[in-house]
Amino acid sequence: MYLNHRSDDLAETTLHAYESRLSFFTAWCDDRGVDDMNDLTGRLLYKFRIDRRDDGDLSKTSLKTQLTCIRSFIKFCESIEAVPEGLHRDVILPSLKHGDDVREVAVSIDEAEQIRSYLRTYEYATLRHVLFEVLWSTGIRTGTAHSLDVDDVLQDENALRIRHRSDTDTRLKNGTRAERLVALDPTVVDIIADYIQTNRPETTDDYGRNPLFASEQGRMHKSNLRKLTYAITRPCYYAGECPHSRDTDDCEAVAYSDAHGCPSSKSLHAIRRGSITKHLIDDVPKTVVSDRANVSPDVLDKHYDVRDEKTRMEQRRDVLFGDE
Repeated sequence: MYLNHRSDDLAETTLHAYESRLSFFTAWCDDRGVDDMNDLTGRLLYKFRIDRRDDGDLSKTSLKTQLTCIRSFIKFCESIEAVPEGLHRDVILPSLKHGDDVREVAVSIDEAEQIRSYLRTYEYATLRHVLFEVLWSTGIRTGTAHSLDVDDVLQDENALRIRHRSDTDTRLKNGTRAERLVALDPTVVDIIADYIQTNRPETTDDYGRNPLFASEQGRMHKSNLRKLTYAITRPCYYAGECPHSRDTDDCEAVAYSDAHGCPSSKSLHAIRRGSITKHLIDDVPKTVVSDRANVSPDVLDKHYDVRDEKTRMEQRRDVLFGDE
């Protein structure tokens, strides 16, 4: 109804963009059982804002653009008395400053090696271990990790099968265009296999599928995957020390549910950005990285490549002069 209402004053391309932005909101509502606009509250809108911010691939500019669309939609709903008057004001838009269209927070190679070393030593083949191994080695998105089933681990081929399954509530950001096979290091495949055999709960989701990242209740929710990544990227967790000189007895971020409060904790998207950057530092061709991570070269350059100038120069030097 809203898109039909706007069809007279928006260009077709803009209308398609609105449809795409609103699809994230409707899918988010569906995941939480919100099927009536009367159930929409300011608290739910706040949670959506936080989830979209943390779900990846969004600079502050992109987040503001998406939330502006949602705000306009809510305002339309007010006009037809589908939601309470003034609810649109609960969609808080982020303030912007110069440079906010680019995000550079990433897990560094050194951090990743420390985290992986800790997990392989002390939490081998646990859920959090396998999650980090998969994220770091592939650079996949939150939604992609959430969508994986046990059968998507192709052990004989050392690969992950990534599929868009909107009919059973696991969607990929770019739909069927994001479907692909992603090669895995055999060591990572062995770790996943050990997890499936020894630590993964014998559970299915609401559609009878066997989620790779599972809890006793079924497929682990995206928000819980994010909480796990915040927890395992805290230095006090993987290195046993706090770079902020906090007392762990008093630090609120020590609690799993509050791990995001640690200044050094990283989001799942920061792992994706770090993984992509590592591939580039390792001289993997940009076209290969682009296909593997399902991100266009232009977006990769702007939002994912956090190599510094010296690293880029030395890589160019190696190409130009070799061992001379």
